[in-house]
Amino acid sequence: MAEHRSEGPSIAIVVLTHSRVHLLRQCVENVLSKVSAHSREIIIWNNGSTDGTRAYLDSLAPDPRRRVIHHPTNFGQNAYADAFRMTTSDYFVKLDDDVIDAPPEWDETLVDSIERLPQFGLLAASLVDDPNDASAYTMYHLRWHLYSEDEVNGVRLLRGPTGGGATITPRSVNEAVGGYRQKRQPFWLEAAEYIGRLNDHGYEVATIADLKIHHAGGPYYSRQPSAKLDYWRRYHRKVRWKNAVKRALLRVPKVAALNERKMWFQAPDAAPQPSPTASDS
Repeated sequence: MAEHRSEGPSIAIVVLTHSRVHLLRQCVENVLSKVSAHSREIIIWNNGSTDGTRAYLDSLAPDPRRRVIHHPTNFGQNAYADAFRMTTSDYFVKLDDDVIDAPPEWDETLVDSIERLPQFGLLAASLVDDPNDASAYTMYHLRWHLYSEDEVNGVRLLRGPTGGGATITPRSVNEAVGGYRQKRQPFWLEAAEYIGRLNDHGYEVATIADLKIHHAGGPYYSRQPSAKLDYWRRYHRKVRWKNAVKRALLRVPKVAALNERKMWFQAPDAAPQPSPTASDS
């Protein structure tokens, strides 16, 4: 890691991990090792892993910026709220433990970009086009048509669905929209919910086109946790039920024409549904 110094904006990075030490090791060695001096707090939160995660984290050489939390159970994405409350930095960076490579000082690119764009509440790194990564495959091959390029104050942006592999948000904005929230279940669409609140408060979100990280998500790279699979099973069951209700309504005389004019609801199958193996964003 770069030598610590006090000037400039400060970043707190939080990595949540659960039982995939083979990916976490690459994240630590190929991503966290490349952060700039802006990253002054790094929390690695071990969510009740049952593999070699604890032993690996305990074996790391001491670093004054890094703090390891061993939580007894899989707290899932709910840990973000607790972890970031432990920090004091100006910016929050959420980094997935399955990000296995990134450019040098990738965190500086994030903070430099968002400081140029005060109207943005969140910026995300883009992804390397890895067809084995569920999120990258969705971005480049399934939903490519949903993205458009834009340049704002010297930052090239991709407008469209915003991923969650590595994102930055200002502490002040996070507090203004109510912080990170928690639910009973360990896995839920936490990133999408947060982006929705940012949009409700008038903040924009986008992806930085020129910052690409290597994300290794989905079943090709690791076994998917049962909580995540259970969530997506419930999600798709609910989608099927809603679509059945919508189709029944659209068969009622005049309802289809009225819905097209008044946009009461989106017609079923008008847009692709998220994959159970895709990013939660």
